[in-house]
Amino acid sequence: MRRWGSTRRLGTTGRTGRRLRRATAAAACAAALAALTAVPARAQGPAHQEHAPHWSLKDTGVAPDVRFRGLAAVSRDTAWVAGTLGTVLRTTDGGRTWRDVSPPGAGELQFRDVEAFDARRAVVLAIGEGEDSRVYRTADGGTTWTETFRNPDPRAFYDCVTFFDHRHGLAMSDPVDGKFRILSTRDGGRSWTVLPDTGMPPALEGEAGFAASGQCLVSSGPKDVWLATGGADRARVLHSADRGRTWTATDAPVPAGDPARGVFALAFRDRHHGLAVGGDFTPGLPSPDAAARTTDGGRGWRPAAGPPPAYRSGVAWIPHSRTAALAVGPTGTDLTTDGGRTWRTVDTGSYDTVDCTPDGGCWAAGEQGRVARLEQ
Repeated sequence: MRRWGSTRRLGTTGRTGRRLRRATAAAACAAALAALTAVPARAQGPAHQEHAPHWSLKDTGVAPDVRFRGLAAVSRDTAWVAGTLGTVLRTTDGGRTWRDVSPPGAGELQFRDVEAFDARRAVVLAIGEGEDSRVYRTADGGTTWTETFRNPDPRAFYDCVTFFDHRHGLAMSDPVDGKFRILSTRDGGRSWTVLPDTGMPPALEGEAGFAASGQCLVSSGPKDVWLATGGADRARVLHSADRGRTWTATDAPVPAGDPARGVFALAFRDRHHGLAVGGDFTPGLPSPDAAARTTDGGRGWRPAAGPPPAYRSGVAWIPHSRTAALAVGPTGTDLTTDGGRTWRTVDTGSYDTVDCTPDGGCWAAGEQGRVARLEQ
């Protein structure tokens, strides 16, 4: 949901205006992609060449112990980030200034996902066991928040949230009674209901989701949703075509067999073409073969022939391209221009999550209060 932000602020209205905005955004994305492709592999630092696209760090003004794993990019101008210490920030001027819109009394919570419909409406998810898992909603840009869900079950641990449209969304919890638990809303996050688990396949021993980037549960279109798993003897991706009522599970060819290994993030540009990244998040350990792709909606996954060189926790398709995407992690950013078959490192800065918008805005966020926008 967060990918499809409003661009009405551009001032042009009607069908001609929409065509003009799409053409302008497509041209900007094509130029940025062409320049990104020209960046030398493993370029060092956030600004490698004077005129090459690069991650431009934005001063968020937060303490260095804040880590942003939740990111919702609405446009090149507007983005939301959510992280530790109950922190939620919002910018509407491309990152030049940030407003602290953290929910009152949430200082001990860890926000790991945020889904934004526009500059005023957003939903944030706090993770943790029992009542630490909560959902908050704002309709006034974060001036006020309403807590719309507090997990009453000490066995549940919610990891990610996603929306199909402005009304329908899901959140997922690690397995309870041997199955992943799905929470559903039909009113934009104002209220939530636990769905029956009769259509959910049994979880594997030790299987869980990773609340690393807000991308362990993603949707595309009005009904399709995918759930990424790890921690078991094999990593899997679960798919539902009916908004979370029934699911099928498919093995994913990424590192598994350890609680720190699996699929950490998914991205689908439509209901057929998807990317999976992950690996082993243990610091200092190598994590080869940590990317895969699908062209059939997740029924089958193929390993990347040239994967990222290390663990990656976030992934996003570049708008107006059928084959280009970015993956991020603590050791760098990788680019694919062939639909996930091969990846190459274009930046070595640390980021946990990444998101791109239809008007050509790509944002990344991570440790030490880091937030950046892709600039030319």
